Amino acid sequence: MAAENDVTWLTQEAFDRRTAELEQLTGEARYEIAKKIEAAREEGDLKENGGYHAAKEEQGKIEARIRVLTQLLRHAVVGDVQDDDGVVEPGILVTAEIMGEESVFLLGSREIVDEDSDLDVYSEKSPLGLAINGLKVGQSKTYTAPNGKEITVKILKIATYSG
Repeated sequence: MAAENDVTWLTQEAFDRRTAELEQLTGEARYEIAKKIEAAREEGDLKENGGYHAAKEEQGKIEARIRVLTQLLRHAVVGDVQDDDGVVEPGILVTAEIMGEESVFLLGSREIVDEDSDLDVYSEKSPLGLAINGLKVGQSKTYTAPNGKEITVKILKIATYSG
């Protein structure tokens, strides 16, 4: 069983998208990078072979992403998009006043949103996420940021995240 802090809430759509990405990386992507490495090896001296080193670096990135996705999917809790029940919780779009400025963000995992989205996402495990999880509209809370600064956040609005 995963430790509670290892668990990540994902929508079914996000879970399916990340599962497809993992399948692509462990199948086609691994095969293609192995072909690139082999072709570069055949060019000769590996010390000065830029193509070989670039392919090995790409392979490292692919393997790192595979490890991240494997861990994420192994410990994911899959659920429906959270309804706006008036409470801040993972999967909710939050509008908050942070240090006097209005900010709109998703509370949850970056893996929920599409790669091309510019929506800010804060983990429910982050200091901000821990502070606001469970708050209602109109409530405020002060938390300590990683840099030691005390930050007050006030929940202005919450909404169901529709992706």
